[in-house]
Amino acid sequence: MLHISRNDTNFEGVGMNSLKTLSSRKTGRRLARWIVGILITLLVVLFMPWQQNINGTGTVTALTPEDRPQTVQNIIAGRIEEWHVREGQTVQKGDTILVLSEIKDDYFDPNLPQRLSEQVGAKENAVEGYEMKIGALDNQLSALRNALRLSLQKARNKVLQSGAKVQSDSVDLANERIQFRIAEVRFERFQKGYQDGLFSKTDLESRELSFQSARAKLVSAENKLSISRQDLINSRIELSSIEAEYQKEIAKSVSDRSSAVSSLGDGQKELSELRNKVANVTVRRNQYVLRAPQSGVVVKALKQGVGETIKEGEAICTLQPLRPQMAVELYVKAMDVPLIQKGREVRLRFDGWPALQFSGWPSVSVGTFGGTVTVIDQVNSNNGEYRLLVTPNVNHDVQWPAQLRLGSGVYGWVMLDNVPVWYEIWRQLNGFPPSLKEEPKADYGKGGGK
Repeated sequence: MLHISRNDTNFEGVGMNSLKTLSSRKTGRRLARWIVGILITLLVVLFMPWQQNINGTGTVTALTPEDRPQTVQNIIAGRIEEWHVREGQTVQKGDTILVLSEIKDDYFDPNLPQRLSEQVGAKENAVEGYEMKIGALDNQLSALRNALRLSLQKARNKVLQSGAKVQSDSVDLANERIQFRIAEVRFERFQKGYQDGLFSKTDLESRELSFQSARAKLVSAENKLSISRQDLINSRIELSSIEAEYQKEIAKSVSDRSSAVSSLGDGQKELSELRNKVANVTVRRNQYVLRAPQSGVVVKALKQGVGETIKEGEAICTLQPLRPQMAVELYVKAMDVPLIQKGREVRLRFDGWPALQFSGWPSVSVGTFGGTVTVIDQVNSNNGEYRLLVTPNVNHDVQWPAQLRLGSGVYGWVMLDNVPVWYEIWRQLNGFPPSLKEEPKADYGKGGGK
């Protein structure tokens, strides 16, 4: 002792059982047995099977896009006149959500459909008139072509007749020339005979009259041939002029018909535009009442009050479809995606439901729910992780809670193959990825849960 204090410390006779226990041999053997038992237990645990898994976080969603929350949008611009729903109300497909009124001055006229119908009727009459005009011009063209054919045939016949007359007059002229030559020879012979005293003055004068008559006939034949040739030329000119004149009339009719066809096309275009406008006005007036696209619950109104104006395609409210097919979207790291296949079992822990999870021993977990990997995205999300869609395991004995809401938080484990505990500890210490020994079977993920 250091004898710092004047009071002596004497433990003799004091009842201190702890000190007495430490000094016993029985206590030492008991402690050794405990240590050995713990070591053996730890050794046994190291060789127990451990199911590898990949964890991820996500939210509750719907499997199909049509079951996910959607915004109800209006097609036309308008002014809110009356609300027919409130937030949290259940609506059926086709129920009225709100009523709009018109804000564009082009549609203010209450009798606009009637006036457009009158315009359509007038334009239909105009189109019918154009069609009748085209028909009349077609008949006129047909008549002109028939008249041209007959006139050309008549003119060709006249040309043939003039040609035949020219040939006939040419023959007559040749004959008269022969007669004139004969009369000329006889007259010369009679002149010589008169000089020789063989013929009298009377005979010479008679022969001279015959010669003059033959000359007159020759001149007449030449004139007739010249006239016949002129008639032939005139016939040919008339033939050409007839064709040119009728072609001019036909061209004018064709031009008038083309103008009528063009006017008909314009009229049909305007008529189509008017009919389209009538249909648009009818459809637009049906859009004054905004209806629910499907059955669901009105989650939140994005426009408030009465009298507020909204634009085309602007969101009015958010609608959650009824009875969606629940699913969970989990986000896992890119390095873990190759180890996951469709059909893998997933254990899920939902926010708000207490659970005790042993990730390597899912059979002893409490408060978790089973699922199956249904979809694996081919591209990563904005956060760099890949999304998995997990659907309920239909063969699991515990159904997902009916109180689940879309958007609730979820923590999940995708179950892989079984390995010893020591291997899993060694893998975790070295940062190695999980191992994949075999592909999932057709019934992989079946079985009960607690």
